[in-house]
Amino acid sequence: MTDHSLEGLVIAAHGRRGLLEVRDGRSLPYVLPGRGLAAVCGDRLACELVDGRAICRAVLPRTSELRRQPAAGGRTEVIAANLTHLAVVIATEPEPDLELVDRYLCAAELMPCAAAVVNGKADLGTVTGEALEAWRRIGYPVLTVSARRGSGVAGLDRWLSGGIGILVGQSGVGKSSLLNTLVPEAGLATGEISGSTGLGRHTTTASVMHRLPGGGRLIDTPGVRGFIPALQDPVRLRDGFREMAALAPRCHFADCSHRHEPRCAVLAALENGEVTRRRYASYRAMLAAVERLSASARPR
Repeated sequence: MTDHSLEGLVIAAHGRRGLLEVRDGRSLPYVLPGRGLAAVCGDRLACELVDGRAICRAVLPRTSELRRQPAAGGRTEVIAANLTHLAVVIATEPEPDLELVDRYLCAAELMPCAAAVVNGKADLGTVTGEALEAWRRIGYPVLTVSARRGSGVAGLDRWLSGGIGILVGQSGVGKSSLLNTLVPEAGLATGEISGSTGLGRHTTTASVMHRLPGGGRLIDTPGVRGFIPALQDPVRLRDGFREMAALAPRCHFADCSHRHEPRCAVLAALENGEVTRRRYASYRAMLAAVERLSASARPR
């Protein structure tokens, strides 16, 4: 690399511009030239420094990416890159969309990255029921927090420590309140980023990465309306449900879809209660959605 070359971490992204944190701790505005490059928060870029601005020459290989398939089809969208932690936030209000939680947990398994369910707004009551126990039973941490009271927030910070995390979930479950409790200076940092990059006020179009007290990072992204993991091959979905992936080697057919095949270990586990009917229904619904989108994307 030349003397004017550098690498850095994307800490703010908006279209073809953003902010790059380089090794010495400086933050520099960057630009993606042309149409062949796309970067999101969490990406690492190889750039050339020109007049104090980083001109991206390459997006370095990603260790993971959170990618969604639009419900109406079309091009897939990368939400964030190089994640190590994904926390799905739920609350008593709005009523939890359990299938959406399963979709995000599935995406975390496929990336792969650590995943947890955050039982938020505990001051208004906590979500209870078989779904939480099922997630706990298959190894997902369930963290109970209240941004208003500050309870449980330190535990969430510890869980996120040492990596790059993201909060996801339905609109209205309190993700912004949790972010502001975890990172009290988030609004100030966002304003500084907006001013240094010329992005304007950060509302719903820019993604920003914040430092956490416990040493980790947390990406704040625009709201996502609906979420389906983007998969080129629907067969991969089987690996996104960890309790079913563990049983799959015992199925009679190597390509078993766990829907109707004889001597299917997952269907047997469904009958004896080892796999819950609600999680299995999520799997079937997601598989149907992925297959439908895959079929519509094929050339005719």
